[in-house]
Amino acid sequence: MFLANHHDLSLRVTRRHFFGASGGALGAAALGSLLGPLRASGAASSGDSAADYLLPGGAKAKRIIFLFQSGGPSQVDLFDYKPLLNQRHGEQLPDSVRAGQRLTGMSAQQSSIPLAGSPFEFAQHGESGAWLSELLPHHRKIVDELCIVKSMFTEAINHDPAITFFQTGSQIAGRPSLGAWLSYGLGSPNDNLPAFIVLVSAGQQGQPLYARLWGSGFLDSRYQGVQFRAGRDPVLYLSNPDGVCRSGRRAMLDKLGELNRAQFEAELDPEIESRIAQYEMAFRMQTSVPEATDLTAEPDSTFALYGEDARQPGTFAANCLLARRLAERGVPFIQLYHQGWDQHGSLAGEIRKQCAETDQASAALVLDLKQRGLLEDTLVVWGGEFGRTSYSQGLLTPEGFGRDHHPRCFTMWMAGGGVRGGTTYGATDDFGYNIVDAAGAPLQPTKHEFTPGAVHVHDLQATLLHLLGVDHQRLAFKYQGRRFRLTDVHGHVVRELLA
Repeated sequence: MFLANHHDLSLRVTRRHFFGASGGALGAAALGSLLGPLRASGAASSGDSAADYLLPGGAKAKRIIFLFQSGGPSQVDLFDYKPLLNQRHGEQLPDSVRAGQRLTGMSAQQSSIPLAGSPFEFAQHGESGAWLSELLPHHRKIVDELCIVKSMFTEAINHDPAITFFQTGSQIAGRPSLGAWLSYGLGSPNDNLPAFIVLVSAGQQGQPLYARLWGSGFLDSRYQGVQFRAGRDPVLYLSNPDGVCRSGRRAMLDKLGELNRAQFEAELDPEIESRIAQYEMAFRMQTSVPEATDLTAEPDSTFALYGEDARQPGTFAANCLLARRLAERGVPFIQLYHQGWDQHGSLAGEIRKQCAETDQASAALVLDLKQRGLLEDTLVVWGGEFGRTSYSQGLLTPEGFGRDHHPRCFTMWMAGGGVRGGTTYGATDDFGYNIVDAAGAPLQPTKHEFTPGAVHVHDLQATLLHLLGVDHQRLAFKYQGRRFRLTDVHGHVVRELLA
């Protein structure tokens, strides 16, 4: 019985525990010298070492700022110019184009599926000659920094599984999020702020967002994202309650730490160590968070760049500015969510409103990072969970028409952090319905095999990890007898996107 219990406990001892129990300081120092700024991350707990999954060439990016546009922005009204849709406006989508592909329940029963041209003007901009809608005037200033991918595709056709897929690599909830994987694999150079911070635009209507989208899944809880909210207390329960001073909080944590360490020595439960670490991080954040989130010290020129909305806490513009401040302080993964792109009706007015809220700040973030010398090693990503149909959902009226979900092809962009700026990758057919190759021939891409010219969600995730110096096939965690990774058993680095 003793041997069985001893074996059971030994299986729960992580490499960090081993170093701590066997002479401690020397082993920890040796590990620290090997990993440098990465620190000993949780990857060791699954039997991997950092050397197993770090690429020999190193990282091109040190951090990611992901501007997630929840709801699915319409690519044919923003980036993917399709004059044929305007020429054939009101005509039926040809059966040969759809080829029996699945539609959502919202438009599958329509007796008519009329093509809908964009009501917005397009023009080419910059040395790259990229097409941009009139809705994105500020994007013109950064167009030559952008790597625009027009051939994204996904498997999910409804919001919740599609967003979950983008964030975790699985349509089914429960897996670690992208930020959690990076926090687990790379740690953070800043001990006073979380490695993974989430900012959600306040007051937006749209598809619901759940904390599991930035959760740690089956990874240790210390790797989950920390949401910063607008207002006086960005992190809930971080401030001391009335009557409790900082020295009193410190004394309480010291005593609590003693109790937790005693419990850990008895049980060897790694989650107890996480609890201690999170308490200590929260204590340090009492000083670091107010300093990082205080925008009042920013000059008027900064607010002129981001727009006056940046003065209002919780707006997308304020969150973009805050993201730059967090990037300056070494936070490796910053995720912004902006809801409201789910335009099944009244698209013309609604998408105009969304762009007014996001266009200037998105461009300002890229410009601000560049002028501060941060864009070179900061990867900015913009996009949603899928695209919109080139046909109208419901009646085709000038202001009332909308577009349904379209996973077959949609557009995202990236800037900085080792991607090839001033380029457009991939193409769609003249109807904006299917991905095509350089000669215009239809492609049939799948997640199982990389198709040049097409980018699956897992391919994008693999590429993001690659830019951060991580081999997506090796960054894994053994759980319930299987080694899991962000890209599951798929994904390919799209090298044409790399600088």
